[in-house]
Amino acid sequence: MLVIPAIDLLDGKCVRLLRGDYAHPTVYSDDPIDVATSFAEAGAERIHVVDLDAARGVGDNHALIEAMVRRGDIKVQVAGGIRTEAHVDRLIAAGAQSVVMGTTAVREPRVLERCARNHPGRVLAALDVRGDEPAVAGWTQSEPLRMGILLARWDVLALAGVIFTSIERDGTLEGPDLKTLTRVRAMTSLPIQYSGGVSSVDEISEVRQAGAAAVILGKALYEGRIKLDEALAL
Repeated sequence: MLVIPAIDLLDGKCVRLLRGDYAHPTVYSDDPIDVATSFAEAGAERIHVVDLDAARGVGDNHALIEAMVRRGDIKVQVAGGIRTEAHVDRLIAAGAQSVVMGTTAVREPRVLERCARNHPGRVLAALDVRGDEPAVAGWTQSEPLRMGILLARWDVLALAGVIFTSIERDGTLEGPDLKTLTRVRAMTSLPIQYSGGVSSVDEISEVRQAGAAAVILGKALYEGRIKLDEALAL
């Protein structure tokens, strides 16, 4: 199972939010590229970079992200505000390992389908769940669709996988939502990356046992609950 450290970008800084709340970000670094370099040097095979500004449609961190992916020594999967074919094309051309589509994956299935066809195995769909509904637009809105309908739609595409995030656990360190992860695993044949609430190496093992192909770690790394080298060794 892959262990993927996360870097969330807000106004050019590396931050974490609690349950997606933009009102009270915790800033961990003013130099996200330095953070990405430290993760890569620790042995991370991939880094999950989220543009929080672009996700809610207020500014963006495009220049910073493209500087990261153009380095070549850091494999980056980019998320947040990626809603057009042109944006996907640009990021992959710049050197992104993969791109993540959330709002578009939910609301514009034909765009997602074309992106997956144009870049097979390089596009991930984000299933960001609050309650039983997918959240979109930087988690500021909910969409009245069942998870099963979305996953069945995505399952036939040439996607790299699905990123399932439990919003109610995100940034809380309260443990993963294994119940919903198990449900999601049963609904799709695509690889699943899990995110939300993981706070210990034992919980990484639980996520793996529930069927995830990867786990995305954020706050637990920044606050020292999990050491990246120990997680990677697992």
